Amino acid sequence: FIGPNKVPCAVTHDGRTLRYPDPDVKVNDTVKVSIETGKMSDILSFDLGAMLMITKGHNCGRVGTLMHIEKHEGSFAIVTVKDSKGNTFATRLGNVFIIGSGQKPSVTLPKGRGIKKTILEERAEA
Repeated sequence: FIGPNKVPCAVTHDGRTLRYPDPDVKVNDTVKVSIETGKMSDILSFDLGAMLMITKGHNCGRVGTLMHIEKHEGSFAIVTVKDSKGNTFATRLGNVFIIGSGQKPSVTLPKGRGIKKTILEERAEA
């Protein structure tokens, strides 16, 4: 959006306002922000094939690749995600967060690497 004195601004999901953002930043892109300077250091674009993590809902914590986006007018957009085991699932667009491009994450993944296990697989590990 355009702020006071016609300064272009971008707002992050946690409420930060970035002044003079890179013009390549679009809606749903992920921006890496340097903590020391408060400036953008990297842009992860919301494109097909991007690596993402689910942040809300039943599939929370799962990691996969963006396969398809369904836009529904007047309702929620649905994204289809495929994880590294080949399982495909769908969730709302607002539940996803881009964490890398291709198969390379830009953040450290948790112990299970975002793979959902069945009850039998979890029991066999314990």
